[in-house]
Amino acid sequence: MTDEANTIRPLLSATNIRALAGELDVRPTKTLGQNFVIDGNTIRRIVAAAKVSADEVVLEVGPGLGSLTLGLLDAAARVVAIEIDPKLAERLPKTIEEFRPELAGNIDVILSDAMKVTELPHAPTALVANLPYNVAVPVVLHLFEHFPSLRHGLVMVQDEVADRLVAGPGSRTYGVPSVKSAWYAKMRKAGVIGTNVFWPAPKINSGLVGFERHDAPETTATRKQVFAVIDAAFAQRRKTLRAALSGWAGGAVAAEAALVRAGIDPQARGEKLGIDEFARIAEAHEANLAENGA
Repeated sequence: MTDEANTIRPLLSATNIRALAGELDVRPTKTLGQNFVIDGNTIRRIVAAAKVSADEVVLEVGPGLGSLTLGLLDAAARVVAIEIDPKLAERLPKTIEEFRPELAGNIDVILSDAMKVTELPHAPTALVANLPYNVAVPVVLHLFEHFPSLRHGLVMVQDEVADRLVAGPGSRTYGVPSVKSAWYAKMRKAGVIGTNVFWPAPKINSGLVGFERHDAPETTATRKQVFAVIDAAFAQRRKTLRAALSGWAGGAVAAEAALVRAGIDPQARGEKLGIDEFARIAEAHEANLAENGA
């Protein structure tokens, strides 16, 4: 589908969204983080920024009433949509039939919590989603872990969450989401979306985060071992790494030994380190344990 064709195809309007919600007796809830996009131009902007190609399988989490789903179907070969709300999951294929009858066979709707999904009927190559604010980071990390076929994508999240995902070492917003996402991909800020394109309108702006997958750091440590170091370092981020990692390592002496072996100053703080350095710490600690017969 060409960009020109995509821009002129009808997408769900505010009237359509409210009519569908009324039909289903759906009232958007904060619990599920439901904020439906009611502006077609915003959908086109998201799809364009996601750089989805015509041969791709796109994974969408939380399709809701189908605003973004229609735009993705126009751009991709197939959409696999994971929806936790039974009413919305049941209605979505019917909405596709009404608005894109010729594309109705190009979608799979999975009724499930995205955090519990580890298999899909088609291997997704891209992730494009308007993610619920309260679970955005865990969902992204879970999908990265279980679907290595995901090569790129774009997610819309709370703007401050977007800043955390893309932050680099030394930034005030740098933390666990920043480092763990860097294990899997290069994250970039791709824009800000105002509140007036949603129903109901959230109180704060949303941020677009694009990503390109890359290989995990070269290390003999496992992802689980590296992530344990990250969690420990940021649980007490104001402390030096020697102190912050003492509980994880089995004491301050063991923590310092791992840091020294990894070539990292024990007096440094975790907020200054990148993913490769955390991997070195985990690797060094495992090496020390092996040498000491632990």
